[in-house]
Amino acid sequence: MATLLRSKLSNVATSVSNKSQAKMSGMFARMGFQAATDEEAVGFAHCDDLDMEHRQGLQMDILKSDASEEGAEPPLEGDIHYQRDGTGPLPPSASKDAGGCAELSGQGKPKITAWEAGWNVTNAIQGMFVLGLPYAILHGGYLGLFLIIFAAVVCCYTGKILIACLYEENEDGEIVRVRDSYVDIANACCAPRFPTLGGRIVNVAQIIELVMTCILYVVVSGNLMYNSFPNLPVSQKSWSIIATAVLLPCAFLKNLKAVSKFSLLCTLAHFVINILVIAYCLSRARDWAWDKVKFYIDVKKFPISIGIIVFSYTSQIFLPSLEGNMQNPKEFHCMMNWTHIAACILKGLFALVAYLTWADETKEVITDNLPSTIRAVVNIFLVAKALLSYPLPFFAAVEVLERSLFQDGNRAFFPNCYGGDGRLKSWGLTLRCALVVFTLLMAIYVPHFALLMGLTGSLTGAGLCFLLPSLFHLKLLWRKLLWHHVFFDVAIFVIGGICSVSGFIHSLEGLIEAFRTNAED
Repeated sequence: MATLLRSKLSNVATSVSNKSQAKMSGMFARMGFQAATDEEAVGFAHCDDLDMEHRQGLQMDILKSDASEEGAEPPLEGDIHYQRDGTGPLPPSASKDAGGCAELSGQGKPKITAWEAGWNVTNAIQGMFVLGLPYAILHGGYLGLFLIIFAAVVCCYTGKILIACLYEENEDGEIVRVRDSYVDIANACCAPRFPTLGGRIVNVAQIIELVMTCILYVVVSGNLMYNSFPNLPVSQKSWSIIATAVLLPCAFLKNLKAVSKFSLLCTLAHFVINILVIAYCLSRARDWAWDKVKFYIDVKKFPISIGIIVFSYTSQIFLPSLEGNMQNPKEFHCMMNWTHIAACILKGLFALVAYLTWADETKEVITDNLPSTIRAVVNIFLVAKALLSYPLPFFAAVEVLERSLFQDGNRAFFPNCYGGDGRLKSWGLTLRCALVVFTLLMAIYVPHFALLMGLTGSLTGAGLCFLLPSLFHLKLLWRKLLWHHVFFDVAIFVIGGICSVSGFIHSLEGLIEAFRTNAED
């Protein structure tokens, strides 16, 4: 009997080990893995620790139940439920009305307060990409400032209506949560004719944005180091190669717990750096060039500025997971209001004050305008932040690619990249390294921070923040919407579409021109 019991426990432990990767993927998806920007997952570091403790406790419960039963191994809650296409079976604790929400709202799960949720949103929309906003004012003047305010209002509104798409009325007239993620909303809109098309579109947009974010980190690292030490015989491309060599170990990442903690410290350091830049600008207030801020736009470059501004506000992709993990989801609207109001004020002041200080000499990355004595110190901190933030979007992109192409059961396009023991196969590791090298090549051939940021904001940022939320809101809830909601949704879709197309075309033209110039050199 003792031998049989030991054998049973050994088999169960092996099975749990084989599924560890799937559980980490599912946990990361729930705790913010669907993030689209650089720091969405940072604020989840504390919750990540609590969730790991809960998962370990769950494994022990399974081992105990298996030791006392002769039947088959019970399913691990969370392994299947958190499939990105939302088609996995529900855990036993899920009710008919709550659907997949039971996992998110179950007892004993770590929940976050409205302030903690606001911190996550703030990390997403107040990241280091605000360094490009003064460059947007350079080409847009007061209209650029207006767009910073307008983008904040629209992104706040679309974030709220996106969360509204997660809920429906049940037979008793109660509002219940029936969807868990952006992908679930997209699939619901395309059902029943194309039940997975919407999710695939959202996944593609997410992958593009995450990979472009990684490229931007390499670009900004090379740019900052080159401008910090201009006397060294090292080019910007060489600095980018050095940065990528430091980032190559990202291909071996299995989780982001340690990296998230370091990134959280870098986020705090970044806020300090922003304060230092503003303080320097205030010290030169007597020389501010108010006459340079005009009601004009650079027709050729202003659409790029639109993409830059939109990209700095992207957070919609992870809002469903965030709202599902709040202690009181009713506080979500209030949280969105104060976070976007604060972001609007801080971004507007930062962009205006920085532009007034340097006027027509404003560069793509504003810290490059600082005096050499201050610039080197500030830029080194920013490079450290960029390098430590790179693993977050990289790991998220890898997770989406592996889930969609290699681990999607019978629908996978390629063989599973993980072996029977749960370890990554050698060719899977090679593909991860290839993704890191791809970000380097893009950074080398197109080392233009503003153009890449504008292209990403115009293509995926506008789509995920403007177009899709308004379209999904109209599709799923149009019978219950008031006329002014319909008007707002249609207006946002039209304006967002025009800005997206215009910004994408101009950014793409600039990138093609830059690519040709680099190729000739």
